[in-house]
Order: sequence, then C-alpha cells, then structure tokens
Amino acid sequence: MNLTSPYLITDMTQEIFHCEEELPLESGESLPGFDISYTTQGHLTPQKDNVIWVLHALTGDANVHEWWSGLVGEDKFFDPTKYFIVCANLLGSCYGSTQPLSKNPKTEKPYYYDFPNLSTRDMAKAFDQLRQHLGIQKIDTIIGGSLGGQVALEWSYNLQEQVRKTIIVASNAKTSPWTIGFNEAQRMAIESDNTWGQNSPDAGKKGLEAARAIGMLSYRHQEIFHTSQAETEEKTDHFRVSSYLRYQGQKLSNRFNALSYWVLTKAMDSHDLGRGRGGTAKALSEIKSKVLSIGINTDLLFTKEESQFISKNVPNGTYREISSIYGHDAFLVENEQLNYILTSFYLENND
Repeated sequence: MNLTSPYLITDMTQEIFHCEEELPLESGESLPGFDISYTTQGHLTPQKDNVIWVLHALTGDANVHEWWSGLVGEDKFFDPTKYFIVCANLLGSCYGSTQPLSKNPKTEKPYYYDFPNLSTRDMAKAFDQLRQHLGIQKIDTIIGGSLGGQVALEWSYNLQEQVRKTIIVASNAKTSPWTIGFNEAQRMAIESDNTWGQNSPDAGKKGLEAARAIGMLSYRHQEIFHTSQAETEEKTDHFRVSSYLRYQGQKLSNRFNALSYWVLTKAMDSHDLGRGRGGTAKALSEIKSKVLSIGINTDLLFTKEESQFISKNVPNGTYREISSIYGHDAFLVENEQLNYILTSFYLENND
C-alpha cells in the first residue's frame, strides 16, 4: 500500500506489523520481536498532516469503526474522506497483537505465564515503532479512552511536538489505588479458577467470567443498574442483575482470554506518567500538544477529578465533561455529547 498517495480509497484495511527488533521493557525483561495488528481508513494528504490515531480500551480491538461507530466513519466526526485514521491493537491483547498465547520465538511454544509484564509506557513504545514503519512523522490527533487514554498520554509525552492534539477520555495521569484494587479483585477471581496455571488457551475461563462481573460494577454507575435491572415483581432470588452480570461474564470469556486480561490489567496498574520524571504534575507540564481531557460526571473508575488534573497541569489544557447515567462506559455510549465536545475543541484549536 502506497501511504503517500492522495488517491487511496477510504475502505478499511487490516494488516499486521511485524517488528523483528527486540523491545526492551520497563520491567527489565524484553520481547524478542512482536506483532501489532492495526487498521487504517482514509488517505494521507501529500503533507501527511491529517493522521488521527485512536487507542482502544481494555478489551477493545483495532476495529474502531465498530466500537466507536458514533464517531468514526463516513459523515461522522472522524471521517475517512478527510482523515487518515489508524487504530492498533494494544500489545498484550488477543486480537492479533503479540500476547501470552503467541509463540515465543525462543522456545517455539506459546508464552503462557512466561509472557513479560507490560507497562503503558511499553505499549506506547511499541506503537511508535508502528508509526515509524508507516512513515508518519507527525500526528494531528491522538485520542484514547480508559486504558487507551493512559497509553495515549504516555505517547503524547514522548512525541512532544510531533503530535498537535491529544484527547484523553475517561482516563488519568496515574492509576489510583481504587482502580488498582478493582483490577486486583478481578485477578483474584481469575486465580481462583482451578484451571489457572494450566498451559491452555482456556485457562482461567470461568475466573474471567467472575472478573468481568466485578469489572462491570466499576464500568457502570448504580443509577443505570436501578434503571435497567430493577425488578418488576417481588422475589427472593434469581434477580435480573444477577443474570445480567453472568451474561456479561460469559460474553467476554467467549471472545477474550484470561491471560491477556491479566496482562492488560497489570499494565493499567503500572500507569504513572510521572514515574522517573519528577512526578505527574511536572510530567504533564512538559507535554507540548494541545490537550482535551474529557471526564464523566458519574465515572466511578476514572473520576472526573482525575481528568481535571490533566487539563490543569498541561500548558495547553481544556476540560470538558460528559453528563450521563452510564458511568465510565459513557465514553462509548454518549456519542452526541462527544461530537459536540470535539467539534468545539477542533474549532478552537485547528489553527
């Protein structure tokens, strides 16, 4: 694919970037090479100044037009007839990128539990290898939500003047003890599965179901549970919310694996933009791009105060807030509000 051509069609392409270089990790470990699955939509201008790079959340994938269909697509805010849109699967995730079930080139067997610990900084470093592979020097906008927002902030710090706008949605500059606690409870659920520890793709499958149920309690606000799961009759057992959480757990375990979930939640825990950089406030003060930080008024996992902290400490920061009963998941649901916020931000910052 000739990425410099102004005549590329806007149809999505899905590819695998294979990097044979060793990737040193913050843990002191390394990957002897890695794959990143990614999609592109649209075309680069001759000046290559219209790149939008989207980063997905914990269990997302590179198909941004599916999980953020209210924002990405023809006649949507991020329109591939105007922009060159890139979305890559996070390192450690099970949708085409190198992860615990991938073959370790040193042993010719799956990594399983030998897969190294990853940090959000490592993930940003892997994405930068892909950026260079694609011949992209500057990015107009990096946008990510939740875990994707954490990686986006790390990457924006590293890129400095190479990114014009950074949009961080329902995320933070350092993972809070509250969020780490939720993640640890989920990993404890996985550990309690008696298949955990086996070298099998299905290891921890039932534990992952329980982990997802725990996670759902942090992704949603109690008001949405009152609205959607309230009982219509008197009963003492078999409540609607119980069925709902079990369904959500089974739904995830059918499309994801516990080993990747473990690695990704650990990476989320690791997030600290200020580590080795003089603290979070100092690190934020060194970001060169224009930053839009979007909070959600009912978010229990990444609070609006954490989003406000980002906008207050970067040199060019703007804070906007989504009002919703959906809690953390509102960033995937409240498309009308997001479109309004993004339109306003772009009108003010497209100089």
